[in-house]
Amino acid sequence: MTQGRDAGHNAANGQPGMSEHEARPAILAELHARPFLPVEVPRRLYHFAFATNDEEARADRLAVAALSEANGAAQLPEDAKFHRFALGDWELRWEQHTEFTTYTWSTSSGAAEPFAHPDPIGEGEIAFRAPGRLVVAAHLALIESGHPLETLAALFDPQSLCIVGAAKGAAHIVTDFAAGPHKFTRLLIETDKIGALRAGRLVQRVLEIETYRTMALLGLPEARRASPELARMEREISEINQALSQTGATRTSQDLLTRLSDLLASSEALSTRTAFRFGASRAYHAIVKNRLDLIREAKEGHYTTISAFFSARLDPAIETCNAVETRQARLSNQVERAIDLMRTGITFELEQQNRDLLQDMNRRARLQMRLQGIVQGISIAALAYYLSGLTVYLAKGLKDAGWLPKTMTADMMAALALPITIFASWAFMERVRRLSMKAREEENVN
Repeated sequence: MTQGRDAGHNAANGQPGMSEHEARPAILAELHARPFLPVEVPRRLYHFAFATNDEEARADRLAVAALSEANGAAQLPEDAKFHRFALGDWELRWEQHTEFTTYTWSTSSGAAEPFAHPDPIGEGEIAFRAPGRLVVAAHLALIESGHPLETLAALFDPQSLCIVGAAKGAAHIVTDFAAGPHKFTRLLIETDKIGALRAGRLVQRVLEIETYRTMALLGLPEARRASPELARMEREISEINQALSQTGATRTSQDLLTRLSDLLASSEALSTRTAFRFGASRAYHAIVKNRLDLIREAKEGHYTTISAFFSARLDPAIETCNAVETRQARLSNQVERAIDLMRTGITFELEQQNRDLLQDMNRRARLQMRLQGIVQGISIAALAYYLSGLTVYLAKGLKDAGWLPKTMTADMMAALALPITIFASWAFMERVRRLSMKAREEENVN
């Protein structure tokens, strides 16, 4: 039993004798790649998300590594997606995702009064320049409870104000999801001593809601750009289908073939351009829904909940992306059906042409056979006539030599030999014909 336990222990730790999967360390580390960190109350946080391509992501990693080293923090691992270090009174949390990178700056200095420092960059509190294009800029104030909801609500735009209870009533979340004068989306969390770890978990989920709802909305401009192109292509496929419904040579028109080919290429290019963005928007939207479930939002009085606000604003945008994607798929199907229809028409016309060609070939073959028969008959007659002439000369020679009876003339001799000459001529021409046919068959086989 002890030996069995030791073997199992060694296997679990990748000891010699066991072949470990090359992805096992990364898989085990993935669940801990972006941990929830404790956050003390009060605290003010500034959260930024930058869209980055591969080159910008590499530059961003190098910049964060240099910043961490300059401040005496732990070295950034080569494949790390998360890093956290202090810069004086501030703490920076850095995360790298598939298509964006986030920076979350936080401090307890000046955090007791919400939004007392609306622009830390302009005020010189923090200074950094991240690679990529700014997508999210959020200012989150984490404060202790004791403030009337009406007082907190007065800090936001009443047109889009959302106030919900969270953490089983131990906290309130207040926001209007609107960019203020300094381009920050303001969020406020009021807590009732829920502890630093629970507060950190709630802060991270609220920031994720803001980040992912913004990333989800990146598909809407793409859908709006694609709609006019789709409308133009839909009109064109309608015109092509109308033309294909007509009979005659329209089915094989070179112009229609060219238009269909161009339309198919345009449709595929548009689908390729929008496929990732629409798929990403759906994925981000699902994450937003998940985070809303995790914070366990509860309605507070007459105020709008975040879920209700998103149902009226965010969900229609995602449905617009889905509708455009559905139109793209329907257009592709219409183009494919039009191509099939034209292919069917072309095949039908080719079959008609092949049938007419075969009929013409058969007619020509019959005429050729008739002509060949006439030529053969004329040749037999000519050969028989020639042989009959030779028979006359032969009969005269035999007559002069006295080898024929005196009563038989040369003409009589030619007349008697005529059937033989005709048969011989026919037999000779038939043999020539058979030899010619055999030679053609051998040539076709080769």
